[in-house]
Amino acid sequence: MTDTIKWDHTVDVLVVGSGGGAMVAAIRAKDNGAETLVIEKTDKYGGNTAMSGGVIWVPNSHLMAAKGLQDSAEKGFQYLKSLIGDAVPDVRIRSYVEKAPEMLKWLHEKTAMRFESLELYPDYYPGSPGYMEGGRSHDPKAFNAAQLGDEFENLRGQHPQTLIYNIFTMETMEFRAVFKKEKGWVGVFMRVFFEWLFDLGYRLKFKKRSRRLTLGNSVAGSLRKSMLDRKIPLWLNCGLKELIVEDGKVVGAVAEKNGQPFRIRAKKGVILGAGGFERNQQMREQYLPGPTHTSWTTGSPGNTGDAHRAGISIGADIKFMDDAWWGPTVVVPGEAQARMMIVEKSLPGCAFVDMNGKRYTDEAAPYITVVQDMYKREREGTQAVPSWMIFGKDYREKYPCGPVFPGEMMKDTGFMGVPPELWDSYIFKAETVEELAQKIGISNVANLKQTIVNMNEYAKTGKDLEYDKGGNEYDRFYGDDQTGFPNPCLMPIEAPYYAVKVHAGELGTKGGLNADEKARVLDKEGKVIPGLYVIGNNSAALMGPTYAGAGSTIGPAMTFGYIAADDVMGK
Repeated sequence: MTDTIKWDHTVDVLVVGSGGGAMVAAIRAKDNGAETLVIEKTDKYGGNTAMSGGVIWVPNSHLMAAKGLQDSAEKGFQYLKSLIGDAVPDVRIRSYVEKAPEMLKWLHEKTAMRFESLELYPDYYPGSPGYMEGGRSHDPKAFNAAQLGDEFENLRGQHPQTLIYNIFTMETMEFRAVFKKEKGWVGVFMRVFFEWLFDLGYRLKFKKRSRRLTLGNSVAGSLRKSMLDRKIPLWLNCGLKELIVEDGKVVGAVAEKNGQPFRIRAKKGVILGAGGFERNQQMREQYLPGPTHTSWTTGSPGNTGDAHRAGISIGADIKFMDDAWWGPTVVVPGEAQARMMIVEKSLPGCAFVDMNGKRYTDEAAPYITVVQDMYKREREGTQAVPSWMIFGKDYREKYPCGPVFPGEMMKDTGFMGVPPELWDSYIFKAETVEELAQKIGISNVANLKQTIVNMNEYAKTGKDLEYDKGGNEYDRFYGDDQTGFPNPCLMPIEAPYYAVKVHAGELGTKGGLNADEKARVLDKEGKVIPGLYVIGNNSAALMGPTYAGAGSTIGPAMTFGYIAADDVMGK
């Protein structure tokens, strides 16, 4: 049959998608001797990776060892196993733990990609067996976009929530220093700002974008540079339509290139790395808990589940389709992307309440946990999707909240104040609890008052008697040690009061095609579908129902991209 199909193009390995995992797969396959092609549905490369924080979670890396941090493969496995349980086979977890450090070392030796072990960034679940207080989350180092030439224009931009003045970004620990106003934070901010400001020629050429790429843009830019070095072709505006199967083996795919069908033969195999289905409302309603909506996601516009459906149509098994990389998000009028409240929720002086005015979660807990608590509240019969984040004058003065800068930088009104269109659409303000409750639709004022009374008492004592906010090192990572109160995650909520609506959003969906320890797609009987591999959010998540630490999405995506590229070439 292969001989009778009229192929438009032939390669050894076809990679679908252009996120971090997909580009690692393409680079590794090329290094293994494969003629490789990457296709991307949208007009920008980088996928979710480009817009993300760019951190990868890798246990027992050489970068950890260089900082004197003692980890091991067994300790990493123990930690993951304690969280994942039996949701994912042990052999797949072990494959990740053993191969992730190897993948990271190869990146440093053979590509333009550079990471740094974050010794202060703890795993998400303190107290779990195998837990570490820092080191496993690795932050991408800044990358100079000038190395990409004109290809920089095709790189998907950073998510608005990661941009300062909607233009430039900083590395993770630089951001943390500024947010927490640590010693020297002004110098950090001014260094990055003036580096951008005086780079006039580059700003004019690339529409004010900074050439100093950090976070997810650093990952995507570095990997694209490594693809360019190897002359690996990347076709934009080329989306997967269906997989071509012959005698039970995937031998290629039909893509739509610039609006026309295009048959691509893949002699060795197809690697699917096309992201989740978070941008597909029909699939969200079919698989995810409700209520749910595409406007709540921070995911890439191209993530509509095309590759999921292509795999399902040839008999691939699916798993975890009702789950996602949850996180509370806010929708800002005029912005195309929702913003996730990663930092804001952890800062002192705020509380999440349901529509009945009651608090129901540790706001500083891992973001996946907060949304799980939102849906748990829904199942119990109280509306918590959406919820409200309540805060007072001190929070407003000291901290940012989405696009609203701290009051010390952006007053409520006046020149350079909060844009008028954001009042009573994104952010709400009132002098009394009663007035605030009326504005945001909370009928039980007594509950809201009691929530604020409780939070104020907890701030004084330093102990949250309900949900223990600030009770562990992960909670405290983004806490503020300079409030004068005993707990860096607790501060009084006092008039005037503010509120923003919080949705059950996510970074992307977790469910996808089920795969084995070599990233090979499995059918419903658990048998390998020859010639087909899947990675990243296109696959059923390695992490199962949990989120081990910062970088638990991109780390496995890149690692299984590396593993797939080895297996497809018989390495």
